[in-house]
Amino acid sequence: MFVWSKLSSPKWRDAWEERFHGNGQTNAVISEIRGNKSIRVEVYVPRLEQAEAIREQFGGSIRQLKSENWAAMSPPAGKPMRIRDQFVITNESDEKAVEKLRAENPDRETIHIPPELAFGTGDHPTTATCLRLLCDIAAELNSEGKKRWSLLDLGTGTGLLAIAGKKLGASAKEILATDYDPLAIKVAKSNAIRNGAKGIKFEQSDITEWSPPRQFDVVVANIFANVLIASVPQIKRAMVAKGYLVVSGILLEHWDDVKKALIQEGLSVTQVEKRGKWVTALSRR
Repeated sequence: MFVWSKLSSPKWRDAWEERFHGNGQTNAVISEIRGNKSIRVEVYVPRLEQAEAIREQFGGSIRQLKSENWAAMSPPAGKPMRIRDQFVITNESDEKAVEKLRAENPDRETIHIPPELAFGTGDHPTTATCLRLLCDIAAELNSEGKKRWSLLDLGTGTGLLAIAGKKLGASAKEILATDYDPLAIKVAKSNAIRNGAKGIKFEQSDITEWSPPRQFDVVVANIFANVLIASVPQIKRAMVAKGYLVVSGILLEHWDDVKKALIQEGLSVTQVEKRGKWVTALSRR
């Protein structure tokens, strides 16, 4: 086992929690340093390349822990999550358990996202709320007779939202999922194949330096608030007229700034969902 560690300001605690929440193959530990002037973020992973990927992105240091039993430290699979009447989301690693879930829920699509070093297993409030809104949008599009629609998933993480979008009716050839993390793209591609969602295009890119290749009916952006605010102009250009935008990954204290950035670009905010300290919102162009 390997552990990546880094000292950070306490003000970034929520951001670190968000980045590593729900990753079943990592144990993230955040400790306060005496005097509360800094925090230590530690992430335990089974493979060196996982630790190196974190260090490449965030700096910090790596050390090997030879005496630890990683399997014993790994948390058990969480309870499956049911989203509207459409999905059962599970991070169960046992294939037999996944098949049992499918048999028990014949009227729902079971999406299997085993724990990996990528954000978005479905149990975090931001991801779960995005899924619910995506179900509602798909129902509205289908009621309007738009059976095949396009989807842009910014900050795709595990690829869950892109996979769900395809199962809800988005055309695989018109789904683009991006992430700045190359490991996330690798994980997302694997999950798409695992869940029978072939044809989705996954692309590594930095949204702050990104230009949309075309316009999409639905855009989902589950990313940090500061990145989202800086990227609203690019995101608007990626939306068709009257298109849908779901924004998430927003701490309650940052929501007013995000809302202001959306309105300044001429986007209306039609629905706001608050879950604890997190905000997810639906916007229209």
